[in-house]
Amino acid sequence: METKKAVIPVKGMTCVNCAAAIQKDISKLVGVKSANVNYANEKAVVEFDPASIGLEQFISSIHESGYQAVTERITVPVIDLDVSRVPELEKTASTIDGVLKATVNATAGTIEMEYVPGQIGLRDIRRAIEREGFRLPEQAEGRSALDIEKEARERELSELRTKLIVSAALSALIFIGSMQDMIPGLSLLPRRTMWFILFALTTPVQFWAGRHFYQNAWASLKHGSTNMNTLVVVGTSAAYGYSAALTFFPDLLGDHASHGGAYYDTSAVIITLILFGKFLEARAKSRAGEAIKKLMGLQPRTARVVRNGTEQDIPIEDVEHGDLIVVRPGEKVPVDGVIRSGYSSLDESMLTGESLPVEKRMGDAVIGATINKTGSFTFEATKVGKDTMLSQIIRMVQEAQGSKAPIQRLADYISSIFVPTVITLALVTFGIWYFLGSAESRFTFALVNFIAVLIIACPCAMGLATPTAIMVGTGKGAEHGILFKNAESLERAQKIDTVVLDKTGTLTCGEPKVTDVIAIGMNRQELLFLAGSAEKGSEHPLGEAIVRGAIDAGLTPEQADEFGALPGHGIRALVKGKEVVLGNERLMSDRKIDLASLSSDAERLSLSGKTPMFVAIDGKAAGIIAVADTPKEHSKEAVAGLRALGLDVVMLTGDNRRTAEAIAAELGIDRVLAEVLPQDKMDMVKKLQGEGRIVAMVGDGINDAPALTQADVGIAIGTGTDVAIEASDVTLIKDDLRVVAAAMRLSRRTMRTIKMNLFWAFFYNVIGIPIAAGALYPFLGAAGLLNPMYASAAMAFSSVSVITNSLRLKRFS
Repeated sequence: METKKAVIPVKGMTCVNCAAAIQKDISKLVGVKSANVNYANEKAVVEFDPASIGLEQFISSIHESGYQAVTERITVPVIDLDVSRVPELEKTASTIDGVLKATVNATAGTIEMEYVPGQIGLRDIRRAIEREGFRLPEQAEGRSALDIEKEARERELSELRTKLIVSAALSALIFIGSMQDMIPGLSLLPRRTMWFILFALTTPVQFWAGRHFYQNAWASLKHGSTNMNTLVVVGTSAAYGYSAALTFFPDLLGDHASHGGAYYDTSAVIITLILFGKFLEARAKSRAGEAIKKLMGLQPRTARVVRNGTEQDIPIEDVEHGDLIVVRPGEKVPVDGVIRSGYSSLDESMLTGESLPVEKRMGDAVIGATINKTGSFTFEATKVGKDTMLSQIIRMVQEAQGSKAPIQRLADYISSIFVPTVITLALVTFGIWYFLGSAESRFTFALVNFIAVLIIACPCAMGLATPTAIMVGTGKGAEHGILFKNAESLERAQKIDTVVLDKTGTLTCGEPKVTDVIAIGMNRQELLFLAGSAEKGSEHPLGEAIVRGAIDAGLTPEQADEFGALPGHGIRALVKGKEVVLGNERLMSDRKIDLASLSSDAERLSLSGKTPMFVAIDGKAAGIIAVADTPKEHSKEAVAGLRALGLDVVMLTGDNRRTAEAIAAELGIDRVLAEVLPQDKMDMVKKLQGEGRIVAMVGDGINDAPALTQADVGIAIGTGTDVAIEASDVTLIKDDLRVVAAAMRLSRRTMRTIKMNLFWAFFYNVIGIPIAAGALYPFLGAAGLLNPMYASAAMAFSSVSVITNSLRLKRFS
């Protein structure tokens, strides 16, 4: 069964239980393989069978749960619309993946569509419609998913800000009115008259500013669950209801009316403080998701393409595979491609974390969203739309941020039973104090403690502890070119104790290079010129390395007059009238060439992991050219960085043990698994795991994929094959092994932050609820009681403190 993934932005959630309720409802739908609704980043990620179910059902389920899915409505003109084809157009548009609804207005010649911006854009919709023979205007542009989500977020924040300002102003007046006896002038008003005034001031706060608490609590109740909104509604409604009854029906309350006052201030201030906390929380959550917004904001809006011999600026959505695109100094590269003419240096720091500009010439690959620093160039588009590296990075980060770490399971379970437990504790608290309190005030005394228990309890802090840290951690990783596949990969990485590094292409450059030139009877340059010219016709990797070595030394190898390959031994060629024989020791022995003067150098080079190639000119030994697959520039520093973290480093290679151990010694690696065939790499990882080790495997090739999958954490170098990247848990965009240590440090730092968050969230509730219930009253008297207004302030700031702690991860470097 081939499944699809949908990412749907969701608005209106006020706590983790809201997310859990939506997730539960979507998970029940037939055809859904998995569903995860993340309160922190306000997104639902659903994996489903498209043959059984579609986006419409998910959107409908979200709405039925009492929340809103972010969608976009657009109206687009249709050129020369044939009225007889209206049903066909509606059917075509409605069946496009990502489009929820399509309605054609034949009279106006337009089509109105509603779609999920994260799933599809107007460019793809237009092309799907045009494939069926309809024509839409080129200038019809849709807003990006980022713009649509940003607008929805700003609208929600603006509404929250308005409610907060109004409720704060009214609460200030209510608070002053509640202190009637202490304020000259107000004390002249009869107490009941003041209660009527306070009732009029409190009602808008309770039912307008606090409306969404009631709406969400009711939606949750309809689905047989409870959440934070339930606690707020029950607590504030108890204070408001008691006060209203006291105001309008004092006789019904008997002695309570004469011994107690109204609690309008309690109700209003609680709602105001919780709104304030939600406002701060929304702003903090927005900051937690800044990384993904930055990535989405990197995409340029237009591209300068060459069509019909002329340059023209077109929307980025209209760039086609194979288009030639011109990029001038200071401009962004629009999409991925290959340079066809010109040269420049590009700033790739926004994607790879590499601060230095990278030189690019004809034939080099360029990445969309990078910045052209100096020259102009023309490149051919090879990846556009969702296939570009930037789009894939954004998708990976979104999926990682929307996933759940195993450590979150405990918090999710506690959150699921938290609200019913708190309501039970609040009722028990009321019962205890009602029967133990003094006769004249026991009802109000019990009521205040009942409200305090309901209001101080905060499941949100527990629910936000993990996802906010995951959001910031994965986002920060993306800024440094570290992409975690999901939250589980991020959590597992902090447990790693052994890192296995594949040698070829990972620790080393992956291709042989000339390392040493030893000449007898001539200078090194002359020997290298003759050897390079002799090998110019060779297709052997070692021969090609000698040719490259000659060119790198500033020489220009010439074509040999005669060339003959001696398989398994070397070559013979005629260069400028001289016979050049180049190869291994056996070749020289067969030709009776004396190597006595070179034997000690050959031994030394072999011991250091290099391959000595003997050169003879006109039948006499002329020198040695040594070739080796050399370590990458930062490999030694990377190994030292991993060992500094307390990790064991193991090198895995198919090379012979002598060569492998020489390279390992140079890099500071103690353990070597040598002469390992490609198909046996996975077994070597299993062997290490059998020793009780938790293993990370770092590789870049197709033959590394099974080992990457077998490892507890597979880490693929981004310059490697798509197969290796697909099999990995972590992808490093930059070809720099030092980033492996950075990924481990980021994982440890993120998990430490999560544990701090969870500790604070549990500690807050474990300590706060008993205090609110009056546990300190027997020891401290009235000073040991918690005013419900203080409880609401503590509750509001508990979530903010957790998010703020997670935001400290933004300082990771």
